Amino acid sequence: MNMPKILLLFAHPHPRKSKLNKRLLQAVADLENVTVKQLYELYPDFQIDVEKEQQALLEHDLIIFQHPLYWYSSPAILKEWQDCVLEHGFAYGETGTALAGKHFLSVITAGSERTSYDPIGRNQFTMEQMLAPFEQTAGLCHMVWQPPRILYGGFNIDKETLDQHCQSYREHLQNYTLETEQ
Repeated sequence: MNMPKILLLFAHPHPRKSKLNKRLLQAVADLENVTVKQLYELYPDFQIDVEKEQQALLEHDLIIFQHPLYWYSSPAILKEWQDCVLEHGFAYGETGTALAGKHFLSVITAGSERTSYDPIGRNQFTMEQMLAPFEQTAGLCHMVWQPPRILYGGFNIDKETLDQHCQSYREHLQNYTLETEQ
């Protein structure tokens, strides 16, 4: 069985200051079937190379958006990437079937504990509600939405929990198959 080709779009506005995302990225970046694109590094001026990015999407089976939950969404570069790259006629619309059948995974870090993402919690919404735009984007593009991988409690996380999450993420990508996930 062939290993799926994985495109990891990493979006963190301050990666050197990142405690969680930097570690998660290090945990998987050396996997042979993973291509990492650090969007803020590639496009500091936000001038996305649409053709290059669309070609990368065509060449991969699993697309990962990895980023912190930033103002209840993604960092600005990832939104700009979506606005530019996921064009009508390419990613959606009557003739936009380029991404049909590809898998989509959100890998999110959140500073707050899981309990704060609840209608009665501090953030007033569940994480599923906050990630609904990403799930809908996957659906519009005819992609297969995968359950997101979320690391909660980043403000107070201990080394052991972070290590376990990084190892679990690595194993998830190492063992990922297009036939069994969905």
